[in-house]
Amino acid sequence: MASSEAIESADFLATLRTRSSDPHLDLPMIRDIIESIHLASKEPEGVSYVEANVGGVEALWCKPAGGDESAVLLHNHMGGTVVASMHSDRKAAAHIAKAAGVPALVLNYRRSPENKFPAQIDDVDNAYNWLLDQGYRPQNIASVGHSIGGNFAVSLALRLRDSGAPVPAAILAISPWVDMTISNPTIDGNASADKLLTRPLLEMFRGLWLDGTGVEWNDARVNLLAADLSGLPPTAIYYGTDELLAGEATELAKRAEAAGNDVLLRSVPAGQHSFIVAAGRVPEVDQAIAEMGSWVRSKLGLGAAAR
Repeated sequence: MASSEAIESADFLATLRTRSSDPHLDLPMIRDIIESIHLASKEPEGVSYVEANVGGVEALWCKPAGGDESAVLLHNHMGGTVVASMHSDRKAAAHIAKAAGVPALVLNYRRSPENKFPAQIDDVDNAYNWLLDQGYRPQNIASVGHSIGGNFAVSLALRLRDSGAPVPAAILAISPWVDMTISNPTIDGNASADKLLTRPLLEMFRGLWLDGTGVEWNDARVNLLAADLSGLPPTAIYYGTDELLAGEATELAKRAEAAGNDVLLRSVPAGQHSFIVAAGRVPEVDQAIAEMGSWVRSKLGLGAAAR
């Protein structure tokens, strides 16, 4: 049974979905509403924030006190490429950074429809190369993201692999949106349980990102279930059992493992899409984030985080 805090968090997400679904709203208004999703997260203690320009990409450092600054989490926010930002992800990213004991660099990649594919993954790639230029070693970088950001966390490693460049040490993909055909059975099967996502919303995001680009929904560059997943670094995939994308997460893990990768798959019972936005308020989420932190540290070659 879900905790009372989890139920309250789901109700908050449902309110955001209702408010942002008003057909009379324009995109700037919808973005303003979704930006308030950060209110679902509790402000973490002992984390400082610094804005930065990283390879031409706007970004935000989340630095936990006493963190190991030789390592970094390259964090990609949610929002279907259309809504949300580094600011709405700030607190959730900071909770993961604190659990891992290393800074997180949260990217404010360009959004659609102003900037369509491949602008977003180009920004992620540029930020990764910027980190290398600053002296970070690939073995000390974890590629992290949730929702479409979870897609980008994996896509970065695939792009680097294909170019012969060194890949990051680990991938942490949370509630990843990886199938642009929007055809997995849980899209409809979890429609009443997921309080944030809907099929029409996913279709809108997909159109604003890909329409007019000539990129098909099953193109391996955007649909990771059609991609060659071999040669990935150790990969952890977390998802909420109540979310529309639960089936995509499990299918991605299945295919990544079949391709010969080290894969960890974890579910959060009664978890909503992008459940990490409830960091600091929902015990099930905090437990999952603590596990993520320990897993990331182990893949970055770090000892247990200081408490």
